[in-house]
Amino acid sequence: MTSGPGQSTLRTRWLGRVRYDEAWDLQKAIWEGKTIGRTTDDYVLLLEHPHTYTVGRNGDGSNLTIPQARLKEIGATLIDVDRGGDITYHGPGQLVGYPIVEIPKLDGGFDAVGHIRRIESMLIATLADLGIEAWTEEGFTGVWTDRGKVAAIGVKASRGVATHGFSVNVDPDMSYFGHIVPCGIPDRPVTSVTELAGRAISIEEVVEIMLPHLGRISTREGNEIQLGAFVRGSAKRSFEVDRMVEAGVFSPTSRTETPVMIRGLIAGEPEKPDWMKVKLDLTDKRFLELKRLNSELALNTVCEEAGCPNIYECWSSGTSTLMLLGDVCTRACSFCDVNTGKPGEVDRTEPARAAMAVEQMGLKHAVLTSVNRDDLPDGGASIFVATIDEIRSRLPDCDVEVLIPDFKGDRDALETVMGGKPSVLNHNTETVLRLQRDIRTAANYARSLAVLARAKWLYPAGTVKSGLIVGMGETDDEIAGALADLNAVGVDIVTIGQYLRPTANHRKVQRYVHPDTFASYKTIGESYGIGHVESGPLVRSSYHAKESLGAMT
Repeated sequence: MTSGPGQSTLRTRWLGRVRYDEAWDLQKAIWEGKTIGRTTDDYVLLLEHPHTYTVGRNGDGSNLTIPQARLKEIGATLIDVDRGGDITYHGPGQLVGYPIVEIPKLDGGFDAVGHIRRIESMLIATLADLGIEAWTEEGFTGVWTDRGKVAAIGVKASRGVATHGFSVNVDPDMSYFGHIVPCGIPDRPVTSVTELAGRAISIEEVVEIMLPHLGRISTREGNEIQLGAFVRGSAKRSFEVDRMVEAGVFSPTSRTETPVMIRGLIAGEPEKPDWMKVKLDLTDKRFLELKRLNSELALNTVCEEAGCPNIYECWSSGTSTLMLLGDVCTRACSFCDVNTGKPGEVDRTEPARAAMAVEQMGLKHAVLTSVNRDDLPDGGASIFVATIDEIRSRLPDCDVEVLIPDFKGDRDALETVMGGKPSVLNHNTETVLRLQRDIRTAANYARSLAVLARAKWLYPAGTVKSGLIVGMGETDDEIAGALADLNAVGVDIVTIGQYLRPTANHRKVQRYVHPDTFASYKTIGESYGIGHVESGPLVRSSYHAKESLGAMT
């Protein structure tokens, strides 16, 4: 694996479309990680934003030339930020880069001006490779051409680490610049790469050309690159999970034909190795007792709904994961066996019944999860916190772990859950950046990292956890990179387990990862600084949850 333990490197990520507040919090989390020594890596986050106007420290909002009341009408937001400069625009078709990098130290401070000059040099070199002549102009920041400014720069330097960065107008809707005085400069026009090149240019093309030049803005050796999906551009992308939704794979009434299987395998799948065999004992008294209890209390468990291979081991030892808010999910993931559709009404008595089950099981560590409930204003956050409170009223010494969805990035919903002070906040990243869009319909990598960072800030005394599934098409180097990212934002525990296809219609198993490789994931993750990595073929998010928390104390 590349960029392993002990090696400080530059890590570049193309994150796709990311809301400004989420990108800002992701920057702050990595900045925090660098300034407190959690990570020594530099990062460049490449992305595009929804329509957003940002006002830097040198602006007062007066260079917004339309009433703020009109922003909603044009689908834009206005945000005050802590970078330098005045007002600027971010939106689809504009490539934004956030270098969170160490700035060289000078006598009396840090080389912030040199950092800006290095960004300008990198951008000019990128444009030159596109056949576009560009330059800097004395007294201004940014990159200029004979048709105007094509790239803006605004940075913040604090404790020797830079945040914020640059934006390149690749092919945005230029009319949005008509609602501001760009960068507070009234007499200078703005232009785009597409206009300058005289042909359609995509962000994907610019990113590909920019990557070799990014070393100019970091002192780290090498560049570990992970790119998410590019959904804009000349070619229309087709993602597996979308095809599966159209085929009705996640519907309980699906009439989709089942693929031909030979010895339980879909064409191209590897044979299941011996280490994936699970011992079954359907007569175990403890297993049957928990099955009866969950049935009597009308509770769902993720153990059953997701077809977990550890159900017999965990239930026989008296542990299970309760799934709140029903058994129908508003989203679809190509690895998951939970039905997708329109969920039913919220059962407000469920928290009390869940707490009763936990009490009757005599649990010392309870795990709560839920389906995605994008149909609810708070995504179901209030049910999580009500269940935490009910459990603690019955069992004050019981640790409560919550495995939550992303709540569509709703900060208030997350704050509601963290107000319950769960012992562990778990939110799964699921897979590597490159495969996110192919596997998940609505979630995204940047949002998941932001959720995890925010959870740590909201309840610093708690433990933050995430999980990865392997065998879906990722590489070992990509797993190592994902572990570095999770460490950078402050995750304490990571689980890594083997993907097992739940039905013939779900995503193929691409490989079975050897136990020795799982052991190497643990070594790498913990060497980066993650407190505990639970890694093995049969590991799932809640597997050995009590033991994992114990390993942190």
